[in-house]
Amino acid sequence: MIIIDSALKKRQADNNPIRVAMVGAGFMGRGVALQIINSTPGMKLVAVSNRNLDQARRAYNEANVQDVVVVETVAQLEDAIAQNRYAITDDAFLLCQAEGIDVIIEVTGAVEFSAQVVFKAIQHGKHVVMMNAELDGTVGPILKVYADKAGVVLTNVDGDQPGVIMNLYRFVKGIGVKPVLCGNIKGLHDPYRNPTTQEGFAKKWGQNPAMVTSFADGTKISYEQAIVANATGMRVAKRGMFGPTVEAGTPITEAVNWYPLEELLQGPGIVDYVVGAAPGPGVFVLGTHDHPQQKHYLNLYKLGEGPLYCFYTPYHLCHFEVPNTVARAVLFSDAAIAPIAGPCVDVVATAKIDLKAGQLIDGIGGYMTYGLAENSQVVDQGRLLPMGLAEGCRLKRDVPKDQVLSMDDVTVPEGRLSDKLRAEQNAYFSN
Repeated sequence: MIIIDSALKKRQADNNPIRVAMVGAGFMGRGVALQIINSTPGMKLVAVSNRNLDQARRAYNEANVQDVVVVETVAQLEDAIAQNRYAITDDAFLLCQAEGIDVIIEVTGAVEFSAQVVFKAIQHGKHVVMMNAELDGTVGPILKVYADKAGVVLTNVDGDQPGVIMNLYRFVKGIGVKPVLCGNIKGLHDPYRNPTTQEGFAKKWGQNPAMVTSFADGTKISYEQAIVANATGMRVAKRGMFGPTVEAGTPITEAVNWYPLEELLQGPGIVDYVVGAAPGPGVFVLGTHDHPQQKHYLNLYKLGEGPLYCFYTPYHLCHFEVPNTVARAVLFSDAAIAPIAGPCVDVVATAKIDLKAGQLIDGIGGYMTYGLAENSQVVDQGRLLPMGLAEGCRLKRDVPKDQVLSMDDVTVPEGRLSDKLRAEQNAYFSN
């Protein structure tokens, strides 16, 4: 983003950096810290919160910042920022309240806790950048309503695949080609993977086994494409999406032949994915054009005869591009990816094993459920259980493997903000 680097250089020259605070210092959060501190002039990571303070300290240490101060109150945090010191805390809500912070990056991957943090940050006039498709795909539309009313930007991140898809979508639309499919390239899809099967991979890369499981079992791809749908107005053509598997290394340009043409050309378009195509893990957009002369030009430019044309980005660089999102939000009031209205696609909880009455459902990337993308209208009509609300619910009855759970199958824990926001979202967008 060429305009971003110029704007950040000016902030650096003016000694007026964007003041960033981050909630969550796990594998991805530490990467974000490294990127901001070492590679992003005009931006300063003034504070990091993590429930384990050693992890927050580690985020700074890995970026060669050794002198950090532990803060326990908003006043202490404000003093640290004023003194140009780096602060760590185990209380994320301090970051939401401090006047010396412009934007909050949320990197926890949780739903309920993240909902509380994001909501509090919005209430205190902070821009919010979420590395959290799960929260976004559960209550993102209503959080966007609150953000708009507060005059702040709420956005998911560039760098992760949904943000990269949106960059490509905006490009394709901007040159006059109509996007009809927003796609995601994956290397594996197995809904029955669990933290035990993924333990080795997680250990190799220093990642959380539950997070890795959510990538493998399809829950993550469902959330990623759900938030793309909510940002574009697209739908899924069927529950779980088509998700064709092709021979490893098959060029993504062949994607023009993998999806039913009528599903793409009728209606608002669809979100979907493919397993095995190259370059992976990239993203792609299929578009169409109805002007004969422009179609002639597109053919000349090696995109084929149509009616579908394939545009793709061969990579996504996750944490490397997060500072771009921060700059877009703070300096240009531009969201990388955010809901445009009410929910179009949700993610519903589906039994990974035979579930028994009385059991408490574990979390995303666990042993008990996986997520499937489904059109929000179907979810509402069927009272299906959103995956983001499933954790901690108690089963009222047995549910067989691969059956989608309904709200009537479970007892929901009391007092959760995420449930309150979900109810508000349903009511707000039902009118």
